[in-house]
Amino acid sequence: MKYVILLGDGMADYPVEKLGGKTPLEFAKTPNMDMMAAEGTLGLVDTIPAGFTPGSDVANLSVLGYNPEKYFTGRGPLEAASMGVELGAGDVAFRCNLVTLDFSGKTIMENFNADHITSGEAKEIIETLNKELGAETIYFYPGVSYRHLMVWNKESVSINTTPPHDIVGRDIQSYLPRGNDSKKIRNLMSRSQEILKDHPVNISRIAAGKRPANSIWLWGEGRAPDMEPMTKKYHIKGGMISAVDLLNGIGAYAGLNIIHVEGATGYTDTDYMGKAKKALKFLEENDFVFIHVESIDEMGHEGNVEGKIKALEDFDNMVVGTILDNIGKLGEFRVLVLGDHPTPVSLKTHISEPSPFAIYSSLDGENLCSGKTFGETNAGESGIMISPGHRLMNHFIVDWKKFIEEKRN
Repeated sequence: MKYVILLGDGMADYPVEKLGGKTPLEFAKTPNMDMMAAEGTLGLVDTIPAGFTPGSDVANLSVLGYNPEKYFTGRGPLEAASMGVELGAGDVAFRCNLVTLDFSGKTIMENFNADHITSGEAKEIIETLNKELGAETIYFYPGVSYRHLMVWNKESVSINTTPPHDIVGRDIQSYLPRGNDSKKIRNLMSRSQEILKDHPVNISRIAAGKRPANSIWLWGEGRAPDMEPMTKKYHIKGGMISAVDLLNGIGAYAGLNIIHVEGATGYTDTDYMGKAKKALKFLEENDFVFIHVESIDEMGHEGNVEGKIKALEDFDNMVVGTILDNIGKLGEFRVLVLGDHPTPVSLKTHISEPSPFAIYSSLDGENLCSGKTFGETNAGESGIMISPGHRLMNHFIVDWKKFIEEKRN
């Protein structure tokens, strides 16, 4: 049996007036996801437990079968695992964004990704910051594009932080780190602004009409979690395909092979087809693969309705379609398509509401055949809700046929 998860980050949304009251997902042309919903099983999955911030960290732990209430310790340590940074018992990992702040009046979070700064440019900046701000207990590690890591070796840390993508266009003052240890983190952020103001990379970017990476933003702090690999739990061999360190970090803790795809960027220029082809090749000798596509979520954060529709259609055509057209050659299969959390274009941030999912199986008796297209409204009317969301993985791998029989009865 081959198991495939196709995750469009932030797919779900709210109805948009100029789309005739449809959501971007309902408006987009997605024949492959529609087929999975119509001929497979359609429902909703609740990936964000009550009281948790609706981030991709919490949501994707749920998708992979881990209860966030037990396993979530912070975003930073998950990304550290992806980058091969081993955390010691006293280490706290922070996500370190390169951002663009507007200092013309109140300090505003102008852009949470510095115009998707290239990894090469970002590496130069992070290396400078590590030289200038690093110390015996502080170290900066370069990652991909605007996403990087800072590790603070400290026995006890009491601090609360805010994701920068949640405060775009807002005065940062109310969202700066708070808590007993916040002074250190605020100081690092402030000092980074002085260092980056005249950095050669930023001078070149401004000359080219691009936003500068004029500050770091530290958030997502946490220590290493203790997670049983899902590959051991389910006795399978699997892989993770994502351009995002967070997902690769979760995959590493889950025991999955991290499969790198040249041209995978985490944005709308990503190599969708390359991800699907690499997954099919991997499945020739393995049981499970998880393909994560970030571009849809990025369009939600930008409030870009047309961009989100295009990203949804590219995901459906080049990822979902390619998998469905070829997976049958490898034998029996189940394919799950879903979003991890909604990212409404009207809000430009994540929300905690459930997301649609569809499972299509090659086995007789494992499809409810809803006859409906894939979207928020139809999923909500299906009568199927997986809550808490971490239960979906066990159904998908272990007892899907039993689950379907119970729903029929």
